[in-house]
Amino acid sequence: MLSQLFRSLKSASTAEYHQASEPQPEAAASEAQQAVLDAIELCYLKAEAALGHALKRPSVSFALRGRSAGTAHPTENRLRFNPVLLEQNLHTFTHEVVPHEICHLLCFQLHGKTRPHGKEWQSLMRRIYGLAPRTTHSMDISSVKPRTLPYQCGCGVVELSIRRHNKVMRGQAKYQCRRCGQLLSPQPS
Repeated sequence: MLSQLFRSLKSASTAEYHQASEPQPEAAASEAQQAVLDAIELCYLKAEAALGHALKRPSVSFALRGRSAGTAHPTENRLRFNPVLLEQNLHTFTHEVVPHEICHLLCFQLHGKTRPHGKEWQSLMRRIYGLAPRTTHSMDISSVKPRTLPYQCGCGVVELSIRRHNKVMRGQAKYQCRRCGQLLSPQPS
């Protein structure tokens, strides 16, 4: 359904969207980022047709890190997307992630504060975009998986994130093994 709308409106100008979605990314958008910007505009056109009124476009950034594909910040009318996952999963972004995140913004605009994936959000996903209201993606995240370092306990080796490792090194935290309860210590290199 979204693919059909995307094809039918692809030739339409998105100049209005770019004017309304300030601030724009500072660097020139990659082809994948431009495809997401186009998908956002198409999703908003579809939402406006379904809801019967104009909607304010969000600001958009491609600076999200970690394992999340995208996040919506409803009180700021802002969308953030993970550029690494985007480049590897363009179709999933334009057809699933973008509508998912836009529904969070629409839900807030229409209903105020609600549960993030509550019945209002689920209803918008189905009604406007004809999509199953899934709360997580199934993309391969190996390229964005956080680096870990080996720590030792009575059970053997346990991997700690860089963030936790740095806290240990600064003396701000100590971590115990969940299985044996022993304090974790950095494994010698």
